[in-house]
Amino acid sequence: MDRPIRAAVIGTGFIGVVHVDALRRLGVEVAGVLGSTPERGAARAAEAGLPPAYPDLDALLADATVDVVHITSPNSLHVEHARAAIAAGKHVVCEKPLAISSEGARELVDLARAAGVVNCVNFNQRFYPQAQEMAARVRDGSVGDLRLVSGSYLQDWLLEATDWNWRLDDAVGGPLRAVGDIGSHWMDLACFVTGRRIEAVMADLVTVHPVRHAPAGPVETFQAAGGETTPHEIRTEDIANLLLRFAGGLRGALTVSQVSPGRKNRLWLELDGARDALAWCNEAPDDLWIGHRGRASELSQRDPGLLSPLAQRSTWHPGGHAEGFPDTFRALYRAVYADVAQGGPSDHPDYPTFADGLAQALVGDAVLQSAAAGTWAEVAPA
Repeated sequence: MDRPIRAAVIGTGFIGVVHVDALRRLGVEVAGVLGSTPERGAARAAEAGLPPAYPDLDALLADATVDVVHITSPNSLHVEHARAAIAAGKHVVCEKPLAISSEGARELVDLARAAGVVNCVNFNQRFYPQAQEMAARVRDGSVGDLRLVSGSYLQDWLLEATDWNWRLDDAVGGPLRAVGDIGSHWMDLACFVTGRRIEAVMADLVTVHPVRHAPAGPVETFQAAGGETTPHEIRTEDIANLLLRFAGGLRGALTVSQVSPGRKNRLWLELDGARDALAWCNEAPDDLWIGHRGRASELSQRDPGLLSPLAQRSTWHPGGHAEGFPDTFRALYRAVYADVAQGGPSDHPDYPTFADGLAQALVGDAVLQSAAAGTWAEVAPA
């Protein structure tokens, strides 16, 4: 490409701003943003010091200088926006879930493959250096045969019946909420680290607040609602407990909650192998616990000089200089934009693609089936 790569971002909420920041830190020029309304887009563009916002999707897609479209709109719009971007010849980075149905996710996989465009689902949790280190240690066999994968993803931002966000409306957020929103992050990470797909699930879903009180205006993610409200029936889960069967007989257990007091955004993942165990939490991202039986267990802090080559690709700063959430986006986009620079996806992308988004959508189908029937449900093959 004989000019700098340029990107546009659809969505100007919390996560859209994170995308813009990561792109700027990576040196990718942000051509503009598209808000839910022209007024909202204009306000956010002014706040971020960006060019004037696009008035509508057609204007964004007609901008021939835009190479990549980042989609951070509400879940129900992902397929529509990604389909249009692919048709316009743009590479696409889409927030999770890729779609609110596996049929929609499969359509996008097929469209992206036929068009030959770079495609990515924003499973950024993979790109913490110590998460990459876990994957490297599994791959080199140092932990031994894997026997158990366990953990949780806990938040408290929807603890009260008066807490509100568009994700609570299943017509917009989809039929799975806690599982689709944050459980998918954990399961994608578990699949990446272990190198195994989820084959079956046993799911117990709980709705703590069957009725919530929705405010008249929009509410930003992780911000409290206020003012007058109206009752809204909730048909999605606040809590999920999942038993998982991975390929090769590996067993797993996951708890997901958006109503756990004091837990702001805590992902915990533990792997138990025949020789060692590994445990990591994204709220202490630089620390990897390594468990042993016959000698003292270890706490390994992130240090580029001590990391595997796989993990070194996702680290930026010397040891002792903490890296966190925003850095995962930059590391993910560095991998994605390397393929953009060469004009198309590599044969084996080292970032999560639409195929990974489809894999999680199929797990979601099985979760819903299991919860409804009270039995184990097989995950359909991709």
